[in-house]
Amino acid sequence: MAQTVSVKIPALNKEIKVSTGLFINNEFVASVDSKDVIEVVNPATEEVICSVVAASPKDIDIAVAAAREAFKTTWGKNVTGWERARLMNKLADLIERDAQELAELETLNNGKPVKIARDFDIGDSVQCLRYYAGFADKIVGQTIEVDNKTKMAFTRHEPIGVCGQIIPFNYPVNMWSWKVAPALAVGCTIVMKPSEITPLTALKLSELVVEAGFPKGVINTVPSLGPVGGAALAAHPDVDKVAFTGSTVTGRKIMEAAAKSNIKKVSLELGGKSPHLIFESADLDQAAIWAALGITYNSGQDCTAGSRVYVQNSVYDKFLGILIGKVNELSIGDGFDDKNGCGPVVSKGQYNRVWNFIESGKSEGAKVAVGGVKRSGKGFYVDPTIFTDIRPDMTIVKEEIFGPVLAVGRFETETEAIELANATTYGLGAGLHSNDASQCMRVSSALDAGTVWINQYNMLSNNVPFGGKKQSGIGRELGSYALNEYTSVKAVHWNFGEKLDWPL
Repeated sequence: MAQTVSVKIPALNKEIKVSTGLFINNEFVASVDSKDVIEVVNPATEEVICSVVAASPKDIDIAVAAAREAFKTTWGKNVTGWERARLMNKLADLIERDAQELAELETLNNGKPVKIARDFDIGDSVQCLRYYAGFADKIVGQTIEVDNKTKMAFTRHEPIGVCGQIIPFNYPVNMWSWKVAPALAVGCTIVMKPSEITPLTALKLSELVVEAGFPKGVINTVPSLGPVGGAALAAHPDVDKVAFTGSTVTGRKIMEAAAKSNIKKVSLELGGKSPHLIFESADLDQAAIWAALGITYNSGQDCTAGSRVYVQNSVYDKFLGILIGKVNELSIGDGFDDKNGCGPVVSKGQYNRVWNFIESGKSEGAKVAVGGVKRSGKGFYVDPTIFTDIRPDMTIVKEEIFGPVLAVGRFETETEAIELANATTYGLGAGLHSNDASQCMRVSSALDAGTVWINQYNMLSNNVPFGGKKQSGIGRELGSYALNEYTSVKAVHWNFGEKLDWPL
């Protein structure tokens, strides 16, 4: 058996017990062939929280075998939709029961405020599980007329099988639910690889999987380094589908590995450089609030972060002044203090990456309107930084930063705004603010993105599909569309009346 540690939360003068092993077949176990561990760091203090077992390729093999056995025996086509729904709803109830503790653990490991983790991430995750539990007994196919006198056909939407699921560090619990819920609803089994930076809540959720009563092997959790565990899942010949959320660079590697192994099904939710258009008819105060939210929420660590804001010339100066005021009102600090709306970025590597972008913005000639100065002291804190006087060729305009760094530009006409917005290799999200209804319809149609927000930004619902275009990925999460990512359609042709003559 693997070790259980007591994780200290000094700000609350309490401890949370966390199992630090690999979760395979409903048990926490040590690696079969490796002593490697992952040191988990508190981004607010830069101190090591604990170490967890790092899965080796052999451990991935064992987890996949456990998932395959469960798929063949106790899950998959061997359990009713009602039973899947019952267990999923039970798991949702347990997460809701433990929401405060899960949020505290998330804050300790990820840095985001407890109130955000609890009320938004975990609250949404509970809803996500319940939403898909409602689909579990409603997986239906079609009956198709062929020849009413002699033949018919029907389709079955069958679970695709064993799913490798690789989730990022920015929303550890939320991304866990987005991946797990539709897969469980249709009858798939899962090998989950959480980010090596933020594995603690995935391990804690694994304890609740057992308490909920899921059969062993249905959900397995294998913390591992991406080039080890993630690569092993993507290339594994007995994994039927891999779902990945993360960078476009890694997404390409996963597609390649999937193609070279068993041509497994792939869904990818990748990077973004999302535009946010402010037209002169907009409610500028509200537009500024949404724009501030779009770049500062989750400390800018969001694939759909509205990192390029373009403002119509006639209202540019007024809007920029309002936006700066809104951003300056936001308090960034320790996630255990409820006054703070944002915490640190998640790691030293992420901190350095964001600051490299900030320095590149300065060196390439952009003007700093807000921020751009490092804090002293401990913690990977990056204060929101707004650049103006930008050009399309600047690095901060072209590349995903994944931090609270905003580039603000201008446009004169609607046509120019659309051209600026679409001038990117990404296509995950986009937003626009206008009180001209016709303009809202024209521009939302013209924006080349998988999700478009009108007079709001970055708000998602479990019943609305989400995914990207271009280099922002393939496939869809959320809504009924996500069920298609985890099912395979089988056509059955039934001859009940034709007698075949022979020879031909």
